[in-house]
Amino acid sequence: MIRRLLIVNRGEIALRIVRAARELGVVSIVAHSEADADTLAVRQADEAVCIGPAQAAKSYLNIPAVLDAARNCQADAVHPGYGFLSESADFARAVQEAGLIFVGPDADIIARMGDKASARQTAMAAGVPVVPGSPTAVESLDQAKTVAEDVGYPLLIKAAAGGGGRGIRVAEDSGMLAQQLPQAQAEAQAAFGDGRVYLERFITQARHIEVQVLGDGQRAVHFFERECSLQRRRQKIFEEAPSPALDEPTRQRLCESAVALAEHVGYRGAGTLEYLFDDQTGEFFFIEMNTRIQVEHPVTEMVTGFDLVRAMIILAGGEPLSIAQKDITLRGWAVEMRINAEDPDRNFFPSLGTVNGLTWPTGPGVRVDSGLYDGYKMPPFYDSLVAKLIVWDASREQALVRAGRALDEFRLEGFTTTASLHRRLIEDANVKAGAFDTNFLERWLESSASAADQHKATPHDATVKEAINEQ
Repeated sequence: MIRRLLIVNRGEIALRIVRAARELGVVSIVAHSEADADTLAVRQADEAVCIGPAQAAKSYLNIPAVLDAARNCQADAVHPGYGFLSESADFARAVQEAGLIFVGPDADIIARMGDKASARQTAMAAGVPVVPGSPTAVESLDQAKTVAEDVGYPLLIKAAAGGGGRGIRVAEDSGMLAQQLPQAQAEAQAAFGDGRVYLERFITQARHIEVQVLGDGQRAVHFFERECSLQRRRQKIFEEAPSPALDEPTRQRLCESAVALAEHVGYRGAGTLEYLFDDQTGEFFFIEMNTRIQVEHPVTEMVTGFDLVRAMIILAGGEPLSIAQKDITLRGWAVEMRINAEDPDRNFFPSLGTVNGLTWPTGPGVRVDSGLYDGYKMPPFYDSLVAKLIVWDASREQALVRAGRALDEFRLEGFTTTASLHRRLIEDANVKAGAFDTNFLERWLESSASAADQHKATPHDATVKEAINEQ
């Protein structure tokens, strides 16, 4: 049983874990950087400990500092949240070797499923469909060309140790493959300390759908799927549950495959299996597993009624799963809008400042996960995510209407956010119809920018035309 929990993260996810710990009667201790001493998570926690300067490498990514903090505050468990050290097998192993509980899967499973090439082989062994591609990492151009002959173009070149959409390139033909392969290998080495890459068929009209699972090391259950296709530069900005693309038989096969893979590896904790869904053929393919809680977990909680973060802590404490698959049902529809401190009208330029005049939306079916408060000064050192606005209603159409109402109620002065982008996005006919793929948002942004440029040019063009006519 966990009694004292060290939370090694920041922002809304640190606050989320603090709240879950309190509900379980677990003492919450937030490990924070010097720049995060005034965060809401630190204020709400039972205890807090500074682990280093603002730079993440010297604080949130500093394993010795984290372990020292855990010992000094007599924690018996560590929760990494998401990002930072959450998918570091070295960190999980160091926590376990220090005699502490790591709230997540075993280090060996993190290593196995965090490596895309290894995860791919594991999925195949579990009978889970994968995107056609190289069975293992490729090392030479000749090897890559042999794969290309079998799979065909276009091909994705992906870093084996990559994540978050980084380390991915597209080769349209053999010439591009010859050019891109060494660049991708060098990029992977620089970014992840691992130059291995593997190849996959590039599905041109793919949707990104993922399945949430919980496991106790023996048995696993799923909490249905999330649609995460609205992405910019392969970073998700809008998620929903369930997916508007799936019929019930496909949903069942997809979710059962996720459970099969989780049980195949003896997964313990919360995890997410990510898939590509081919709109044209109705096929789905496993691409990777995130061995942690996801940013978008609230939409799953809203449609199933389960607290996933609380469940993580209980499972880490050694309890078995207390629910069966039949206990988990879908109810209604939920959407999550990631609100970032960026200006969508200035090519998503970072926006910093002090929070003033903050008003959160409220009412039925509205949830806000955020660490913002009036007077909070945004630090320039970390991710731009400042809030998640999650909305539930009985149907997708009603959920989008309620999302619009909630966005209209949201007020924040001091810096610009992407809330206005979401307000425009949910009014788009294709978004309302659920007709989009992973490239839709970038096409939509490009089209919106072109329309805005034409609108700006119109007054000037009219003035010039009038001047010519007067001459």
